[in-house]
Amino acid sequence: MGKNIVEKILLEHLVEGELKKGTTAGIRIDRTLTQDSTGTMAYLQLEAMGIDKVKTKKSVAFIDHNMLQQGFENADDHKFIQTIANKYGIYFSKPGNGICHQVNLERFSVPGDTLLGSDSHTPTAGGVGMLAIGAGGLDVALAMAGEAYYIKVPQVIKVELSGRLNHMVSSKDIILEVLRRQTVKGGVGKVYEYAGEGLKNLSVPQRATITNMGAELGATTSIFPSDEKTKEFFVAQDRLEDWKELLADEDANYDEVIKIDLDKLEPMVAAPHSPDNIRRCRDEGKIKIDQVAIGSCTNSSYEDLMKVSKILKGRKVADNVSLVIAPGSRQVMEMIARNGALGDIISSGARILENSCGPCIGMGQSPGTDAVSIRTFNRNFYGRSGTNSAQVYLSSPEVAAVSAVYGCLMDPRDAEFEVDFDGIAVDNFLIDDSMIIAPSKDPESVEIVRGPNIKPFPLNTALENNLDGKVIIKVEDNITTDHIMPSNAKLLPYRSNIPYLSKFCFSTIDEGFAERSLSNKGGFIVGGDNYGQGSSREHAALAPLYLGIKGVIAKSFARIHKANLINSGILPMEFEDLADYDSIDQMDELFVEDIFDGIKSGRLKIKNKTKNNEFFVKAMLNQKEIDMLMAGGKLNSIKMKKN
Repeated sequence: MGKNIVEKILLEHLVEGELKKGTTAGIRIDRTLTQDSTGTMAYLQLEAMGIDKVKTKKSVAFIDHNMLQQGFENADDHKFIQTIANKYGIYFSKPGNGICHQVNLERFSVPGDTLLGSDSHTPTAGGVGMLAIGAGGLDVALAMAGEAYYIKVPQVIKVELSGRLNHMVSSKDIILEVLRRQTVKGGVGKVYEYAGEGLKNLSVPQRATITNMGAELGATTSIFPSDEKTKEFFVAQDRLEDWKELLADEDANYDEVIKIDLDKLEPMVAAPHSPDNIRRCRDEGKIKIDQVAIGSCTNSSYEDLMKVSKILKGRKVADNVSLVIAPGSRQVMEMIARNGALGDIISSGARILENSCGPCIGMGQSPGTDAVSIRTFNRNFYGRSGTNSAQVYLSSPEVAAVSAVYGCLMDPRDAEFEVDFDGIAVDNFLIDDSMIIAPSKDPESVEIVRGPNIKPFPLNTALENNLDGKVIIKVEDNITTDHIMPSNAKLLPYRSNIPYLSKFCFSTIDEGFAERSLSNKGGFIVGGDNYGQGSSREHAALAPLYLGIKGVIAKSFARIHKANLINSGILPMEFEDLADYDSIDQMDELFVEDIFDGIKSGRLKIKNKTKNNEFFVKAMLNQKEIDMLMAGGKLNSIKMKKN
């Protein structure tokens, strides 16, 4: 039996265990990336490990999230990251050089290599055939230290594409169709591998849009083959030496096959407040809009912005609309500046933002009260834009740009003007890596600079055999890390200051959570399905840890967040009978006994003292996870091994 692409890469990088579905295997990580929102914590953890230099092929620290410098905090964090990168052998992408995933795709991606990133959209690099996985900062720090990354061996889902996209239908519509079918939790424990005749007409930027937003499926990652289209991209980036062909065997085996006929796709949007709330543009109707935002790691490539410029050329943004555009990299910005496309965009009345994540993570450009915003981003979770009452739609650049002109949500095929996208492809990208700083050749001479906002990360204590506490909060299905630890312009500067940040834990849905947790000396969180979906931010575990949370009981967990809870020494438990979720109320007092035996057997009994009843939960943990929990988290576990 032949092998699929995922199996080929995993086999080449396997260092512990076997590739048996559902078991845990350790794989070697070739490359890592961090960004500044998660990077400070990852590098504080790296320091604590006591190594002299990173042991990966290449690690890169990007500055792209915390770009608004209203106080000293962000600038201090950037200086800390730059100096620690300089000392530990890490490349540093300066502020303004671009979004980590876009720059990584352009300048650092390598087919067949493994990439671990402290950002959930790290799978973007799967667009060139990398096995690229998002993880918490501690896991990335361990990978930089040369440790294996432990992965639950995934199912591999083949997405077979046939046909060709019609005019004004984009690769964004492909991933929206996958989300429509699979939902935001349908990809848990899976990797999506794209194949079929439809690939031959999809460029690397189009493929990267799909793998980027594949994170919203809850998937481990998504991947495309490295083929002739990939080769064209590497030639244009003057990196042919990094390219290699990587294809699935003709008789490769898959756990499931999804077939999509590209000829039949139409322009779609994800309606508020979930990336899987998919509707056809024509069905949603011509809703009046207030804002359009184009950019993010999903849709900020040269190809995307050239299409936008073609649509906007000679036209004006509607009077009722604010259009903001953020190119994904300095390379993209300079190229559209030199070829005149930027002039066409500016002439339309668009506002140009710097090459960064910006509005996607609530860093500026929050919509007005009750505003409708169309965004080419990957997430439209409640409150993520910075405005809780906003209605955020996710779309392709084509839908966004045409809608900006008309002042309402538009199927771009209904525009009264014709747009020709021929000729936007380029054979050679502008190459200038001057904003990527190589690490020092004399690391001992480098002094790490720490600002006063950088505080030590919290550490847990060893797990106790019995836990007693109240239910500090009970939440519904699909609670995101944005709900748990909001990510907006006011809070992002405090990502390296957990004591301050923790005050705002769950603040978008329950302003009293932090105070209630502290006054009760911690306790438990009760959640629904897919608890912790979304970002890889380990702050969504570290803030509850600081507030004294001992365990989380949920119907099910998102992959990265469950790992972050375990890394922090917080016990994740799943209801054995989902009906028991309904019997629990906030502030019920729970008692979990005989935990040491229970986590070994995978089953724990919980007494609800308030309701005078009992129920059982599952503790689905492997031995390494049990060891981490017993020690009070992964860092404590590492220290114990060293001693």
